[in-house]
Amino acid sequence: MSGSVVIVGAGFSGAVVARQLAEAGISSTVFDGRSHVAGNAHTERHSNGVMVHAYGPHIFHTQWDHVWQYITRFGEMKPYNHRVKATSAGRVYSLPVNLLTINQFFGTTLSPKEAEAFITERADRTIDVPVSFEDQALKFVGRELYEAFFKGYTQKQWGVSPTELPASILARLPVRFNYEDSYFNHPYQAIPAHGYTAIVEAILDHPLITVSLSTVKNPTELQGADHVFWSGPIDEWFGGAHGALGYRTLDFEQSTVKGDFQGCPVMNYCDVDVPFTRITEHKHFAPWEQHEGSVIFHEFSRLCEKGDIPYYPIRLVKEKEQLLRYVDAARALDGVTFLGRLGTYRYLDMDVTIKEALDVASTYLASVKSGDAMPAFVVDPLG
Repeated sequence: MSGSVVIVGAGFSGAVVARQLAEAGISSTVFDGRSHVAGNAHTERHSNGVMVHAYGPHIFHTQWDHVWQYITRFGEMKPYNHRVKATSAGRVYSLPVNLLTINQFFGTTLSPKEAEAFITERADRTIDVPVSFEDQALKFVGRELYEAFFKGYTQKQWGVSPTELPASILARLPVRFNYEDSYFNHPYQAIPAHGYTAIVEAILDHPLITVSLSTVKNPTELQGADHVFWSGPIDEWFGGAHGALGYRTLDFEQSTVKGDFQGCPVMNYCDVDVPFTRITEHKHFAPWEQHEGSVIFHEFSRLCEKGDIPYYPIRLVKEKEQLLRYVDAARALDGVTFLGRLGTYRYLDMDVTIKEALDVASTYLASVKSGDAMPAFVVDPLG
């Protein structure tokens, strides 16, 4: 590896860094243990023609012009407005909780102003400073909406009672006092016409980038590289010296049906006695296509074990203490930069991943020019 730039991970983080370096005249080798690029955003065609989000749905949305301009350089992005439904106690509602949800749930015909006063009246005003997820929900929406839409789903998603989760997980309460049911409110919302994998392949398509798939690299094999960009798990770099960081993983039960199974891309199941968290129907992620058949995933959340694919960093007290030790160890290294969801142990949307990868690449190019040391983190993972 002497005299080279090595990038571990061929998802958006690694691909964007490789491309930015290549366009500045710096060659790199990108390694990934999987047989495909794009990481958990990988998409593929099912035999019935439906474009499947193999590791669960990914919706691109962003507020940043430069991130939108970047991704559209590498493929056609089709406008897509994400809408989610929820089944609770045998009835279907719109999410996020909005004026229609409130009126449906309570059997009312409230105006926006009336609904806000109505929910305020039901909120638990005895809670001054919310400590837990449950506190946060009760303080702002009251027990009825909390138990219908948040309690059971959250318990299934995280595997613990909402009383054990910090209030910060529900920092921005998803309640709207109008009939807007678009899941995201960013100005740019889209899905690639030909899937995310095609986008990442295009980003990596440069003569100064070498991609090696189905290749697992451990840190001892990377000694002597000019610089390593590591988007794998940060604890893996250190051989788990401070214990394995905790993640939730997902299991998918895939099936095919004829016609339209549920009439929407995502249906959340809020009741705790339903074992899965949601059902996703993938043809609805490409409404510009027409398919007679359909592919659905029943999605189950559980604690990530060795050999599983990590999805959501847990980041509770124990994990934050471990992360601090790993961050200190990382900052003591030379020639290694950690980035991405796994490298910084943070849940990142795709647009944030791209933005931070662009920032990492810019920082590295500036460090090469100035001769200054490249930091282990461009974004503080403890922030």
